[in-house]
Amino acid sequence: MFGKSFSYFLLSISIVLTFLLVVFRPEPKFDYDFEQFFPQDDPELAFYRGMYENNFGSDNDYLLLAISNPEGDWLDSAFLSRSAKVKTEIQSLSGVDTLISIFDLQIPIINAFGLQTFPVLDWSSGESIQSSVEKLDQFKGSLIAKDGSSFLYLIQNDPKLTKEEGDVLFGQIVLILARNDIKPHAVAGKIQTQRDFVSLMQQEFGLFIGASLVLMLLVLFLVFRKPWGILIPILVLLIGILWAFGLILLADRPLDIMSVMQPTIFLIVGLSALIHYFTHLIKKLRLGLPKGLAIQETFQELTFAVALTVFTTSMGFLSLYFTSIPALKAFGLWTGIGILILFLAVLGIAPGLLHAFPLSQPNLMPISKSDRLLSSLFQKVIQRRKVIAFSFLGISLLGIGLSSQIKINGYLLDNLPLDHPIQEDFAYFDQQFGGSNPLELYLEKGTEAESLLDLEVLKEMEQVEGKLRELFGEGDFISPLSLIKTLNQAQNQGNPKAFSLPSRGQYLRMERYFAQALDIDGPKVLSENRMTGRISGRAPDLGSLKMGELRAELLNFVQQEIDPKLLRVKWTGTAHLIDRGHESVTLQMAKGLGVAFLIVGLIAGLLFRSWRLSLILLIPNMIPLIWMCGLMWLLGIEFKLTTAILFTVAFGIAVDDTIHFMSKLKLELAKGKNLHYAIKRTFIDAGRALILTSVILVAGFGLLIFSQFGVTHFTGLLISFSLIFALLADLMLLPVLLFPLKKVWDQKVKVLSHPK
Repeated sequence: MFGKSFSYFLLSISIVLTFLLVVFRPEPKFDYDFEQFFPQDDPELAFYRGMYENNFGSDNDYLLLAISNPEGDWLDSAFLSRSAKVKTEIQSLSGVDTLISIFDLQIPIINAFGLQTFPVLDWSSGESIQSSVEKLDQFKGSLIAKDGSSFLYLIQNDPKLTKEEGDVLFGQIVLILARNDIKPHAVAGKIQTQRDFVSLMQQEFGLFIGASLVLMLLVLFLVFRKPWGILIPILVLLIGILWAFGLILLADRPLDIMSVMQPTIFLIVGLSALIHYFTHLIKKLRLGLPKGLAIQETFQELTFAVALTVFTTSMGFLSLYFTSIPALKAFGLWTGIGILILFLAVLGIAPGLLHAFPLSQPNLMPISKSDRLLSSLFQKVIQRRKVIAFSFLGISLLGIGLSSQIKINGYLLDNLPLDHPIQEDFAYFDQQFGGSNPLELYLEKGTEAESLLDLEVLKEMEQVEGKLRELFGEGDFISPLSLIKTLNQAQNQGNPKAFSLPSRGQYLRMERYFAQALDIDGPKVLSENRMTGRISGRAPDLGSLKMGELRAELLNFVQQEIDPKLLRVKWTGTAHLIDRGHESVTLQMAKGLGVAFLIVGLIAGLLFRSWRLSLILLIPNMIPLIWMCGLMWLLGIEFKLTTAILFTVAFGIAVDDTIHFMSKLKLELAKGKNLHYAIKRTFIDAGRALILTSVILVAGFGLLIFSQFGVTHFTGLLISFSLIFALLADLMLLPVLLFPLKKVWDQKVKVLSHPK
């Protein structure tokens, strides 16, 4: 196997596959949908998509436009005329369901002709504008900025819009605004955020492919310094990347925010495997073996060990498939498969190219020098076994203690830098319009109420809204109570001071207008049978930790102060579901790590046929995870979905070093060497490869630190440190753990030397 004929056969197949993929190349698609971070097994998600959306629609498909007049007061009649024209044009666009603004505000008035509505804003003359100002004050903080500097277009778009359709709609809105010489002061919403996220993703995707290739060239030059040692790995890895992404795209998977990391991950894992093969091949050539035999023996001897490490790395990612978050499942699945595809490219292409190229010996650093350094380090490890063991134990206990102090907290725009324009726009809406995040509560009548419009139920509802304002500020909420307050205002000739809960007498007089009031256009707040409803508003993005505390306080208030026989209250909405996803990080991390531990434990058990050795293999790979927790606390990094998954990924990558070490040790013991000498030879021979591959991996993941996306930045930072911690554990702690098992090893030597 891997002789010249077989290698050329594999290379021919690889060339044909690559040619077909280039000719029939799939079209790359980019997408960003934060709803993919909802935990799919959460009953709250089932409730939202069933009971809530069926009655009231999606709460997330909106676009906020803050409109101001840079040349003066936005109440200028000419500016209002242009703004009203913009409103009409936007409302007529395909994909826009509704548009709510100050131009739609109607004051209902009950008079001799029944319930009639009159516009709040009239700009036909200076006097009419002035008379509108007093009426508009009622809407500050909702449709008008708190400081009065701008007003709001609240655009509700079709929830079924695809990413491409959303881009088209947003482009049309921008064009309408530009055509009418109106520039929004701030913009926030799903279709705009998706577009900007995808644009940034595309930039970073290309950036990290380029940066990874530059890093790869630099590493190959420093290590091999010969054309074949640079050109062959470059060709292999580029084709491997093409295969991996080709498969992803052929499976009709769009590239999302997590995909930004994949080119770097694929390249550095593949490069690490190639360096193992190439350094081993150079040893064979230095021993005087013919090129063909050296290539054949290299791939035959190393493929099992390299395949095992690639498999465990892949399993680290694939274990994310067992979480309940679609974005993490897809990232784990396709990254894990991509790593395996890249390894197939290494096996299919590298041997054939090596046979085809003339191989001259590269000028490597003298092996004897590295041997002396590692031999000296090994002696120090042996002499200070107790110090090393207690040092690792002490730091690990400290890491466990610090990890208990880390808070679980996530924000909607976690993945963007704080100075990004999107962040600034969202902050403006938080300050001037009560918030940018949807705040939704589901209401249901109690057993002793006929409907949510019963006066006693409305009194309970008023208490709930009062508590909401206490917790979230004087924001504007719409609910069944809003309808009744509006009718009470109508009974008082539109007086804003009458926008309040009516007395029983006033309530009885307005009952006959309920049906007519419900027919007035506006956001739906009550079901057709009046049995269920919603309190809807907006809140700032306070983070899942703070929001969790506020939600708990409200529910505690409801439990103590609200009569469940009259009114039942339940949190719901997309913002709530995102926070639920962050709050589930412990469960998601446990799922991923549990699967990863099980797989590695089974591999170790099959490889070494000893549960004790399986446990020893796991110990040095738990160290980096514990230390990474301590590092997170020191750096002020909080737990959230995008940082919790890194523990599973880090474990899958870090365990490779241990498997390399243990596989080499198994070979040394199989030669009949005693435990002490076998560990020493393993430490020197495997240690050299572990240091080199760790440097490459750390440098590769270190590139991700420069990303503007939070998830990519923290992946680079934390995994780089975890790999350094893993190298220290494998070179210093693992030998210390192995020495006390001499009796166990002695019993296994015969089995390992003479397998059945």
